[in-house]
Amino acid sequence: MKLAFPIAKDVRRASALAGLTLCMGTVVLAPFAHAVDTNRQAMVRDITTIQGVRDNPLVGYGLVVGLHGTGDTQQTIFTVQSLANAMQKMGVLINPNTVVVKNVAAVFVTASLPPFARPGAKLDVTVGSVGDARSLEGGVLLMSALHGPDGQVYAEAQGPLLLGGYSAGSGANRKEVNAANTATIPNGAIIERDTAVDLSGFKIVSLLLNNPDFTTATDIAIAVNTEFGKTVATALDSRRVDISVADTTPQSVPLLIARVQNLMLNVHTPAKIIVNERTGTIVMGGNVKLSPVSVIHGSLSIQVITTYTAAQPGMLPIAPPGITANGQPGIAGSSNGLPQAGLPQTGFAAAGSAAPVLVPQTNVDVSDGPPSQ
Repeated sequence: MKLAFPIAKDVRRASALAGLTLCMGTVVLAPFAHAVDTNRQAMVRDITTIQGVRDNPLVGYGLVVGLHGTGDTQQTIFTVQSLANAMQKMGVLINPNTVVVKNVAAVFVTASLPPFARPGAKLDVTVGSVGDARSLEGGVLLMSALHGPDGQVYAEAQGPLLLGGYSAGSGANRKEVNAANTATIPNGAIIERDTAVDLSGFKIVSLLLNNPDFTTATDIAIAVNTEFGKTVATALDSRRVDISVADTTPQSVPLLIARVQNLMLNVHTPAKIIVNERTGTIVMGGNVKLSPVSVIHGSLSIQVITTYTAAQPGMLPIAPPGITANGQPGIAGSSNGLPQAGLPQTGFAAAGSAAPVLVPQTNVDVSDGPPSQ
């Protein structure tokens, strides 16, 4: 990859929210008039988890039957062997070397065992082909044991498959949409082993932040201490906050956790851009600032150019119609949502100063050729 201009390192929080317009390969980012606070409020439950209270992965092996000639071929030896073993458990003896079937596929079955799972509860499972089956459409998973990391069986899975795609035709006329070798079974597994965690033995409740941040960890500790009126919580690092159960004198640990998880605090949202190469999706936060840059990769050219337009002296852009000056629904430019005499409802509003105002506009140009000079 060759860069025509160096990428600026100040991809940081911006004080204005950017509006996005797509115009024939050009992205225009025009800032709104009123500033947006980069911090937001969230409950503790939304940004943390409890140490020791987590999901556990499960995995198993099984057979999918009832396929319409799209199963594993004879080259997948273990499928025929697995079928022979399954038939033997049913009291039927067959010779794996003489069996020819096309409606059976060997699969791996995965699931996630939630915390406090009790016997009889149901889980969603995901099924993926192991051999060379073309499609799992119309198949039914035979009863398969799901094992945990310790090798113990925690659930049993069985049921008809639900696909998110399909595969039809053959050769040049073949049509595929999404993945036909992966399927799901909603509520397809039944838990057989109790894995509940005993919270009564907790002396320390540790909160683990989903996104490590020293500021947020400190804010959580301050909020908890303020709630209880004394020092009961300590931020150990950017990820973990410990709460002493004995110092809070709770009626039960679940009540303590519920009280802490319902606390509200300011969350400092970092500037972030997420790129999904597989789907071609780009998600950008409102506090991301794009600096001038040009990127060339093969025949693809991307240019980010910021231009400034001078507004009328002494005039500032106001909120669009339907939004008041304080961000509430109503008449634009009004503090109480009511029309005011002599106040324009769109365009620019008097700022009380004759100094000119520069309004930035960022253009992102995407083309197949090299960038224009």
